[in-house]
Amino acid sequence: MADSGESIKKQASAYDSLTRSQLIALLKKRDAERKLGLVWERDEISPDKAIDSNFVVADLIADQCERPAPWDNLIIEGDNYDALRWLRMTHRGQVKCIYIDPPYNTGNKDWVYNDDYVDKAHRYRHSQWLEFLYQRLLIARDLLAPDGVLLCSINDENRARLELMMDQALPGMRVGSFVWRTRIGGNEGGESFFSPNQEHVLIFANSGFRFGGTDKSFDMYKWDDGDGKGPWRKSDLTVAVGYTDKRAGKAYYPLRDPKTDIWYPCNPDRVWGYASKDYSGENGRIKTKYMEEWIAEGHILFPEEPRVETFESKDALLAAIRSGDVPTSGRAQLLREDLPDLDFWIGKRIGWGAPAFKRYKKDLKNQTQPLSSWITPKAESETVPEGANMVISGTNDEGAKVIKDVFGEKAFNYAKPASLIRELVRQSTSPGDLVLDFFAGSATTAQAVMELDAQDGGDRRFIMVSSTEATGEEPDKNICRDVTAERVRRLNANTDNYERLSAGFAYLRCREINPLEIDDALTPEAAWSILEAHHGLPLTVWPEGDTFAIHESEDVTLALIDYWSDAAAKALSLVFDAGRPVFLYAFAPGQITGLDASANIEVRSIRDTLQRLFSA
Repeated sequence: MADSGESIKKQASAYDSLTRSQLIALLKKRDAERKLGLVWERDEISPDKAIDSNFVVADLIADQCERPAPWDNLIIEGDNYDALRWLRMTHRGQVKCIYIDPPYNTGNKDWVYNDDYVDKAHRYRHSQWLEFLYQRLLIARDLLAPDGVLLCSINDENRARLELMMDQALPGMRVGSFVWRTRIGGNEGGESFFSPNQEHVLIFANSGFRFGGTDKSFDMYKWDDGDGKGPWRKSDLTVAVGYTDKRAGKAYYPLRDPKTDIWYPCNPDRVWGYASKDYSGENGRIKTKYMEEWIAEGHILFPEEPRVETFESKDALLAAIRSGDVPTSGRAQLLREDLPDLDFWIGKRIGWGAPAFKRYKKDLKNQTQPLSSWITPKAESETVPEGANMVISGTNDEGAKVIKDVFGEKAFNYAKPASLIRELVRQSTSPGDLVLDFFAGSATTAQAVMELDAQDGGDRRFIMVSSTEATGEEPDKNICRDVTAERVRRLNANTDNYERLSAGFAYLRCREINPLEIDDALTPEAAWSILEAHHGLPLTVWPEGDTFAIHESEDVTLALIDYWSDAAAKALSLVFDAGRPVFLYAFAPGQITGLDASANIEVRSIRDTLQRLFSA
């Protein structure tokens, strides 16, 4: 960490040459430029500044992969900033759901990046933590699909700081948050005798994202006319806007049943939900149909056999109003002395009761209802009303229990319950979608994806990123290999408790190379993994001893040439007739000769392509 005293001296020396009037002008300018939001000391965080100078590759470690190739799932070992830069080359705009459970900035030594611990008493502790996450979220934003979502767990103490920072890293993407009960009970009250038993899951998403929602109850759709339109229900025909409100427009008017010539007063406190052509004019601006059109189509339900009264004079009408003998809604009278156009009602057949709207089930825009921001513990699920729109999950006790079930011991601290992440992923994805966790830790997110696929037969894929967390005291420590990947392996093998869970994966290890030395330092094996992932193909192993590789799919053929040869030319000629586009990558494209000029093939430079993808 840069010495804070030395930094202050440097800042002070920058102002030594300024006059008093210049300093005042500078202060006035800064005051005028102040903005509402979060500020952190980014310039003071040199140890964790993200350096983009080196090119990142991810080597496929064949003996750590699970099950034979090809692999749709990935587990990546390395600093997650490096892994995210690699993923930006390969999976930009492809991830439907990112879930992360980052370090919580508690001041404890529970995370290691760049070998720099967060000291609870450090002056820049919050800023270091914020900058650490900010740099990673900037890249994560590029990975999200147009309908993608990022879900981030955080404790109550740091929720405000993190949310304000995320507003800067992910501008315009904030959706809201879930409140999750981490445990039931708890007697530790601290000085204020307050025990926070909840955490938050912050939600940031692109504009095309929607949660799946919870199932609606259709019990209210209890009528069916047998006309092929299906079941329907009665719905309110008014909106909560008073007649004097500007928003009411011309929606306050008497409504006539054309079949009975009975008139129904509008509620002065809740005007009609649809404009009238008779009262607004044909040039009125409306978002839906006129009331007269809904009536003609049979969507307006007038009361059957209503009470009907006719007042032959205004005195008779006023007497009825004063005695309360006029149509009402609850306790509110629909005709009052202070209302306009009372003379209209003289001589009219006035009906008691409220017209309703006939709403068909088939016309529902959504077959589910939106989610609530509350996540209910399983232990309290019986208290949730039937059909309520809540996610239900386990507490932290479940997370600890599952870790012990899988590993036989407490192999990882603070694991989230798989049920929490499973339900979040269920709400955020469809079968075939891609889920990323770049603070994967114990791979709870991978298990959540596996469980969900087992339940609905989906083929969701996951990418788990975890560091080794090796230190000088524990140089051989490797959380990614021994916990993250190992959990998936054990789930695959544990048929007694998890017989339906199944997921192979490719194991990758990040390293950095000089971007000017790509041709020399980048192996064809590492380039092959990048290009397969970039073209949306599952990863395979570079054929040992060969100078080229070919990967055919239903939509595209990918080829990488290390050295051009007659064998490579012959192999390529066999794929030209398949009718798919062929992308051929080479370290030296100039050596590629003798190709069929009519073939649908595009030759690309490996160096130029990867540098472009990496810097984009």
